[in-house]
Amino acid sequence: MADSAQTGGRILLVDDEAAILRTFRYCLEDEGYDVATASSAAQAEALLQRQVFDLCLLDLRLGDESGLDVLAQMRAQAPWMRVVIVTAYSAVDTAVDAMQAGAVDYLVKPCSPEQLRMAAAKQLEARQLVARLEALEDEVRQKGAQLDSHSPVLMSVLETARQVAATDANILTLGESGTGKGELARAIHGWSRRAKRTCVTINCPSLTAELMESELFGHAKGSFTGASESTQGRVSQADGGTLFLDEIGDFPLALQPKLLRFIQDKEYERVGDPVTRRADVRIVAATNLDLDEMVREGRFREDLLYRLNVITLKLPPLRERPEDIMSLAERFLARFVSDYGRPACTFSDEATAALQAYRWPGNIRELRNVIERASIICQQEAVEVAHLGLGGGAEVPSSTVRVGAPMSLEELEKAHIAAVLASSNTLDLAAKTLGIDASTLYRKRKQYNL
Repeated sequence: MADSAQTGGRILLVDDEAAILRTFRYCLEDEGYDVATASSAAQAEALLQRQVFDLCLLDLRLGDESGLDVLAQMRAQAPWMRVVIVTAYSAVDTAVDAMQAGAVDYLVKPCSPEQLRMAAAKQLEARQLVARLEALEDEVRQKGAQLDSHSPVLMSVLETARQVAATDANILTLGESGTGKGELARAIHGWSRRAKRTCVTINCPSLTAELMESELFGHAKGSFTGASESTQGRVSQADGGTLFLDEIGDFPLALQPKLLRFIQDKEYERVGDPVTRRADVRIVAATNLDLDEMVREGRFREDLLYRLNVITLKLPPLRERPEDIMSLAERFLARFVSDYGRPACTFSDEATAALQAYRWPGNIRELRNVIERASIICQQEAVEVAHLGLGGGAEVPSSTVRVGAPMSLEELEKAHIAAVLASSNTLDLAAKTLGIDASTLYRKRKQYNL
């Protein structure tokens, strides 16, 4: 199969006239499409079992076979594929019937090369729009938690990500929950040569091993109760693009050998279907778990881990990016007050201090939720501490700490370190301000759970 990331789509031509097949193929291949041909329904079925096609140009009459019957088989076998009926002028009425049965358009023979190219381009564009709609909607929903950063740590990670995006190396992203691993995966896809194809996400913790196999590889019609039609699976949807395995540490152990085989050989089988298929997919995986520890405990395959972490990117938690907290908060606030038509447009000094002093165990996701809540309940221009609802999880803002206040030395030290961390661009600068070395500051942060 040609490199799908560099072509405009995959087209199947089905016609019993060799001259038509040859002419159509040359014309479409000149446009950069990946083209396969079949002269009978049986040949077409065999090709559909082995490959995924975006578009089929189907002759209405295949010798003694009816194109309408073949169309019905295709709709059951590959319901995602767009089918254009090709017919002689005298059979236009039947072509209209075929469109009512599931075809998306028809061409009348003989047709010019320009008509053929325009018909193919129109349907492939529609196919790509449908395939990318889910990913686009997800990007819109995630808009706001951008990867823009003033943090040297995160900027270094992003620079590495941009460099490796140009390759096909598998990538493992590590980080706590809510640090933006999914957004980084989508960014890597967008920076890669596969950007014109689809980035497909599978959330590993949400499915059992049986459902995961069907979701990942697809299933044949009737392969289990409720399988009313064939599905192509996420691997097939991502062919030519990127497959993002979110929280790979929760991937079912029983299914890991099949995932390993696919990563190694690019081959797989659908549930209930023995036909071996291929897909050109780039793997990006993410987890907040310690996979090395899981390997030692026998809960994750070591060979699978080696295949996944060709390149490892570790996203820092938000508490290690204090310079980004307020820029993210302001961006979220602007978005939500616009969405909900609320009056807030800024944060009070006290609210700003509370946001910067808080540890953010839920990271960017928690910050987003806190700001969304505040934007809804705040009835004034400035968001106050009370609107944030941080409760006991917020550290004492530095503005409330003074020498001689009724508090212990430990509380005073903790509040002072938290304030210095919040106002320093790096841990080294914070340590210098405090007059201690970085290793001591590290121990103090652990001691005070900062």
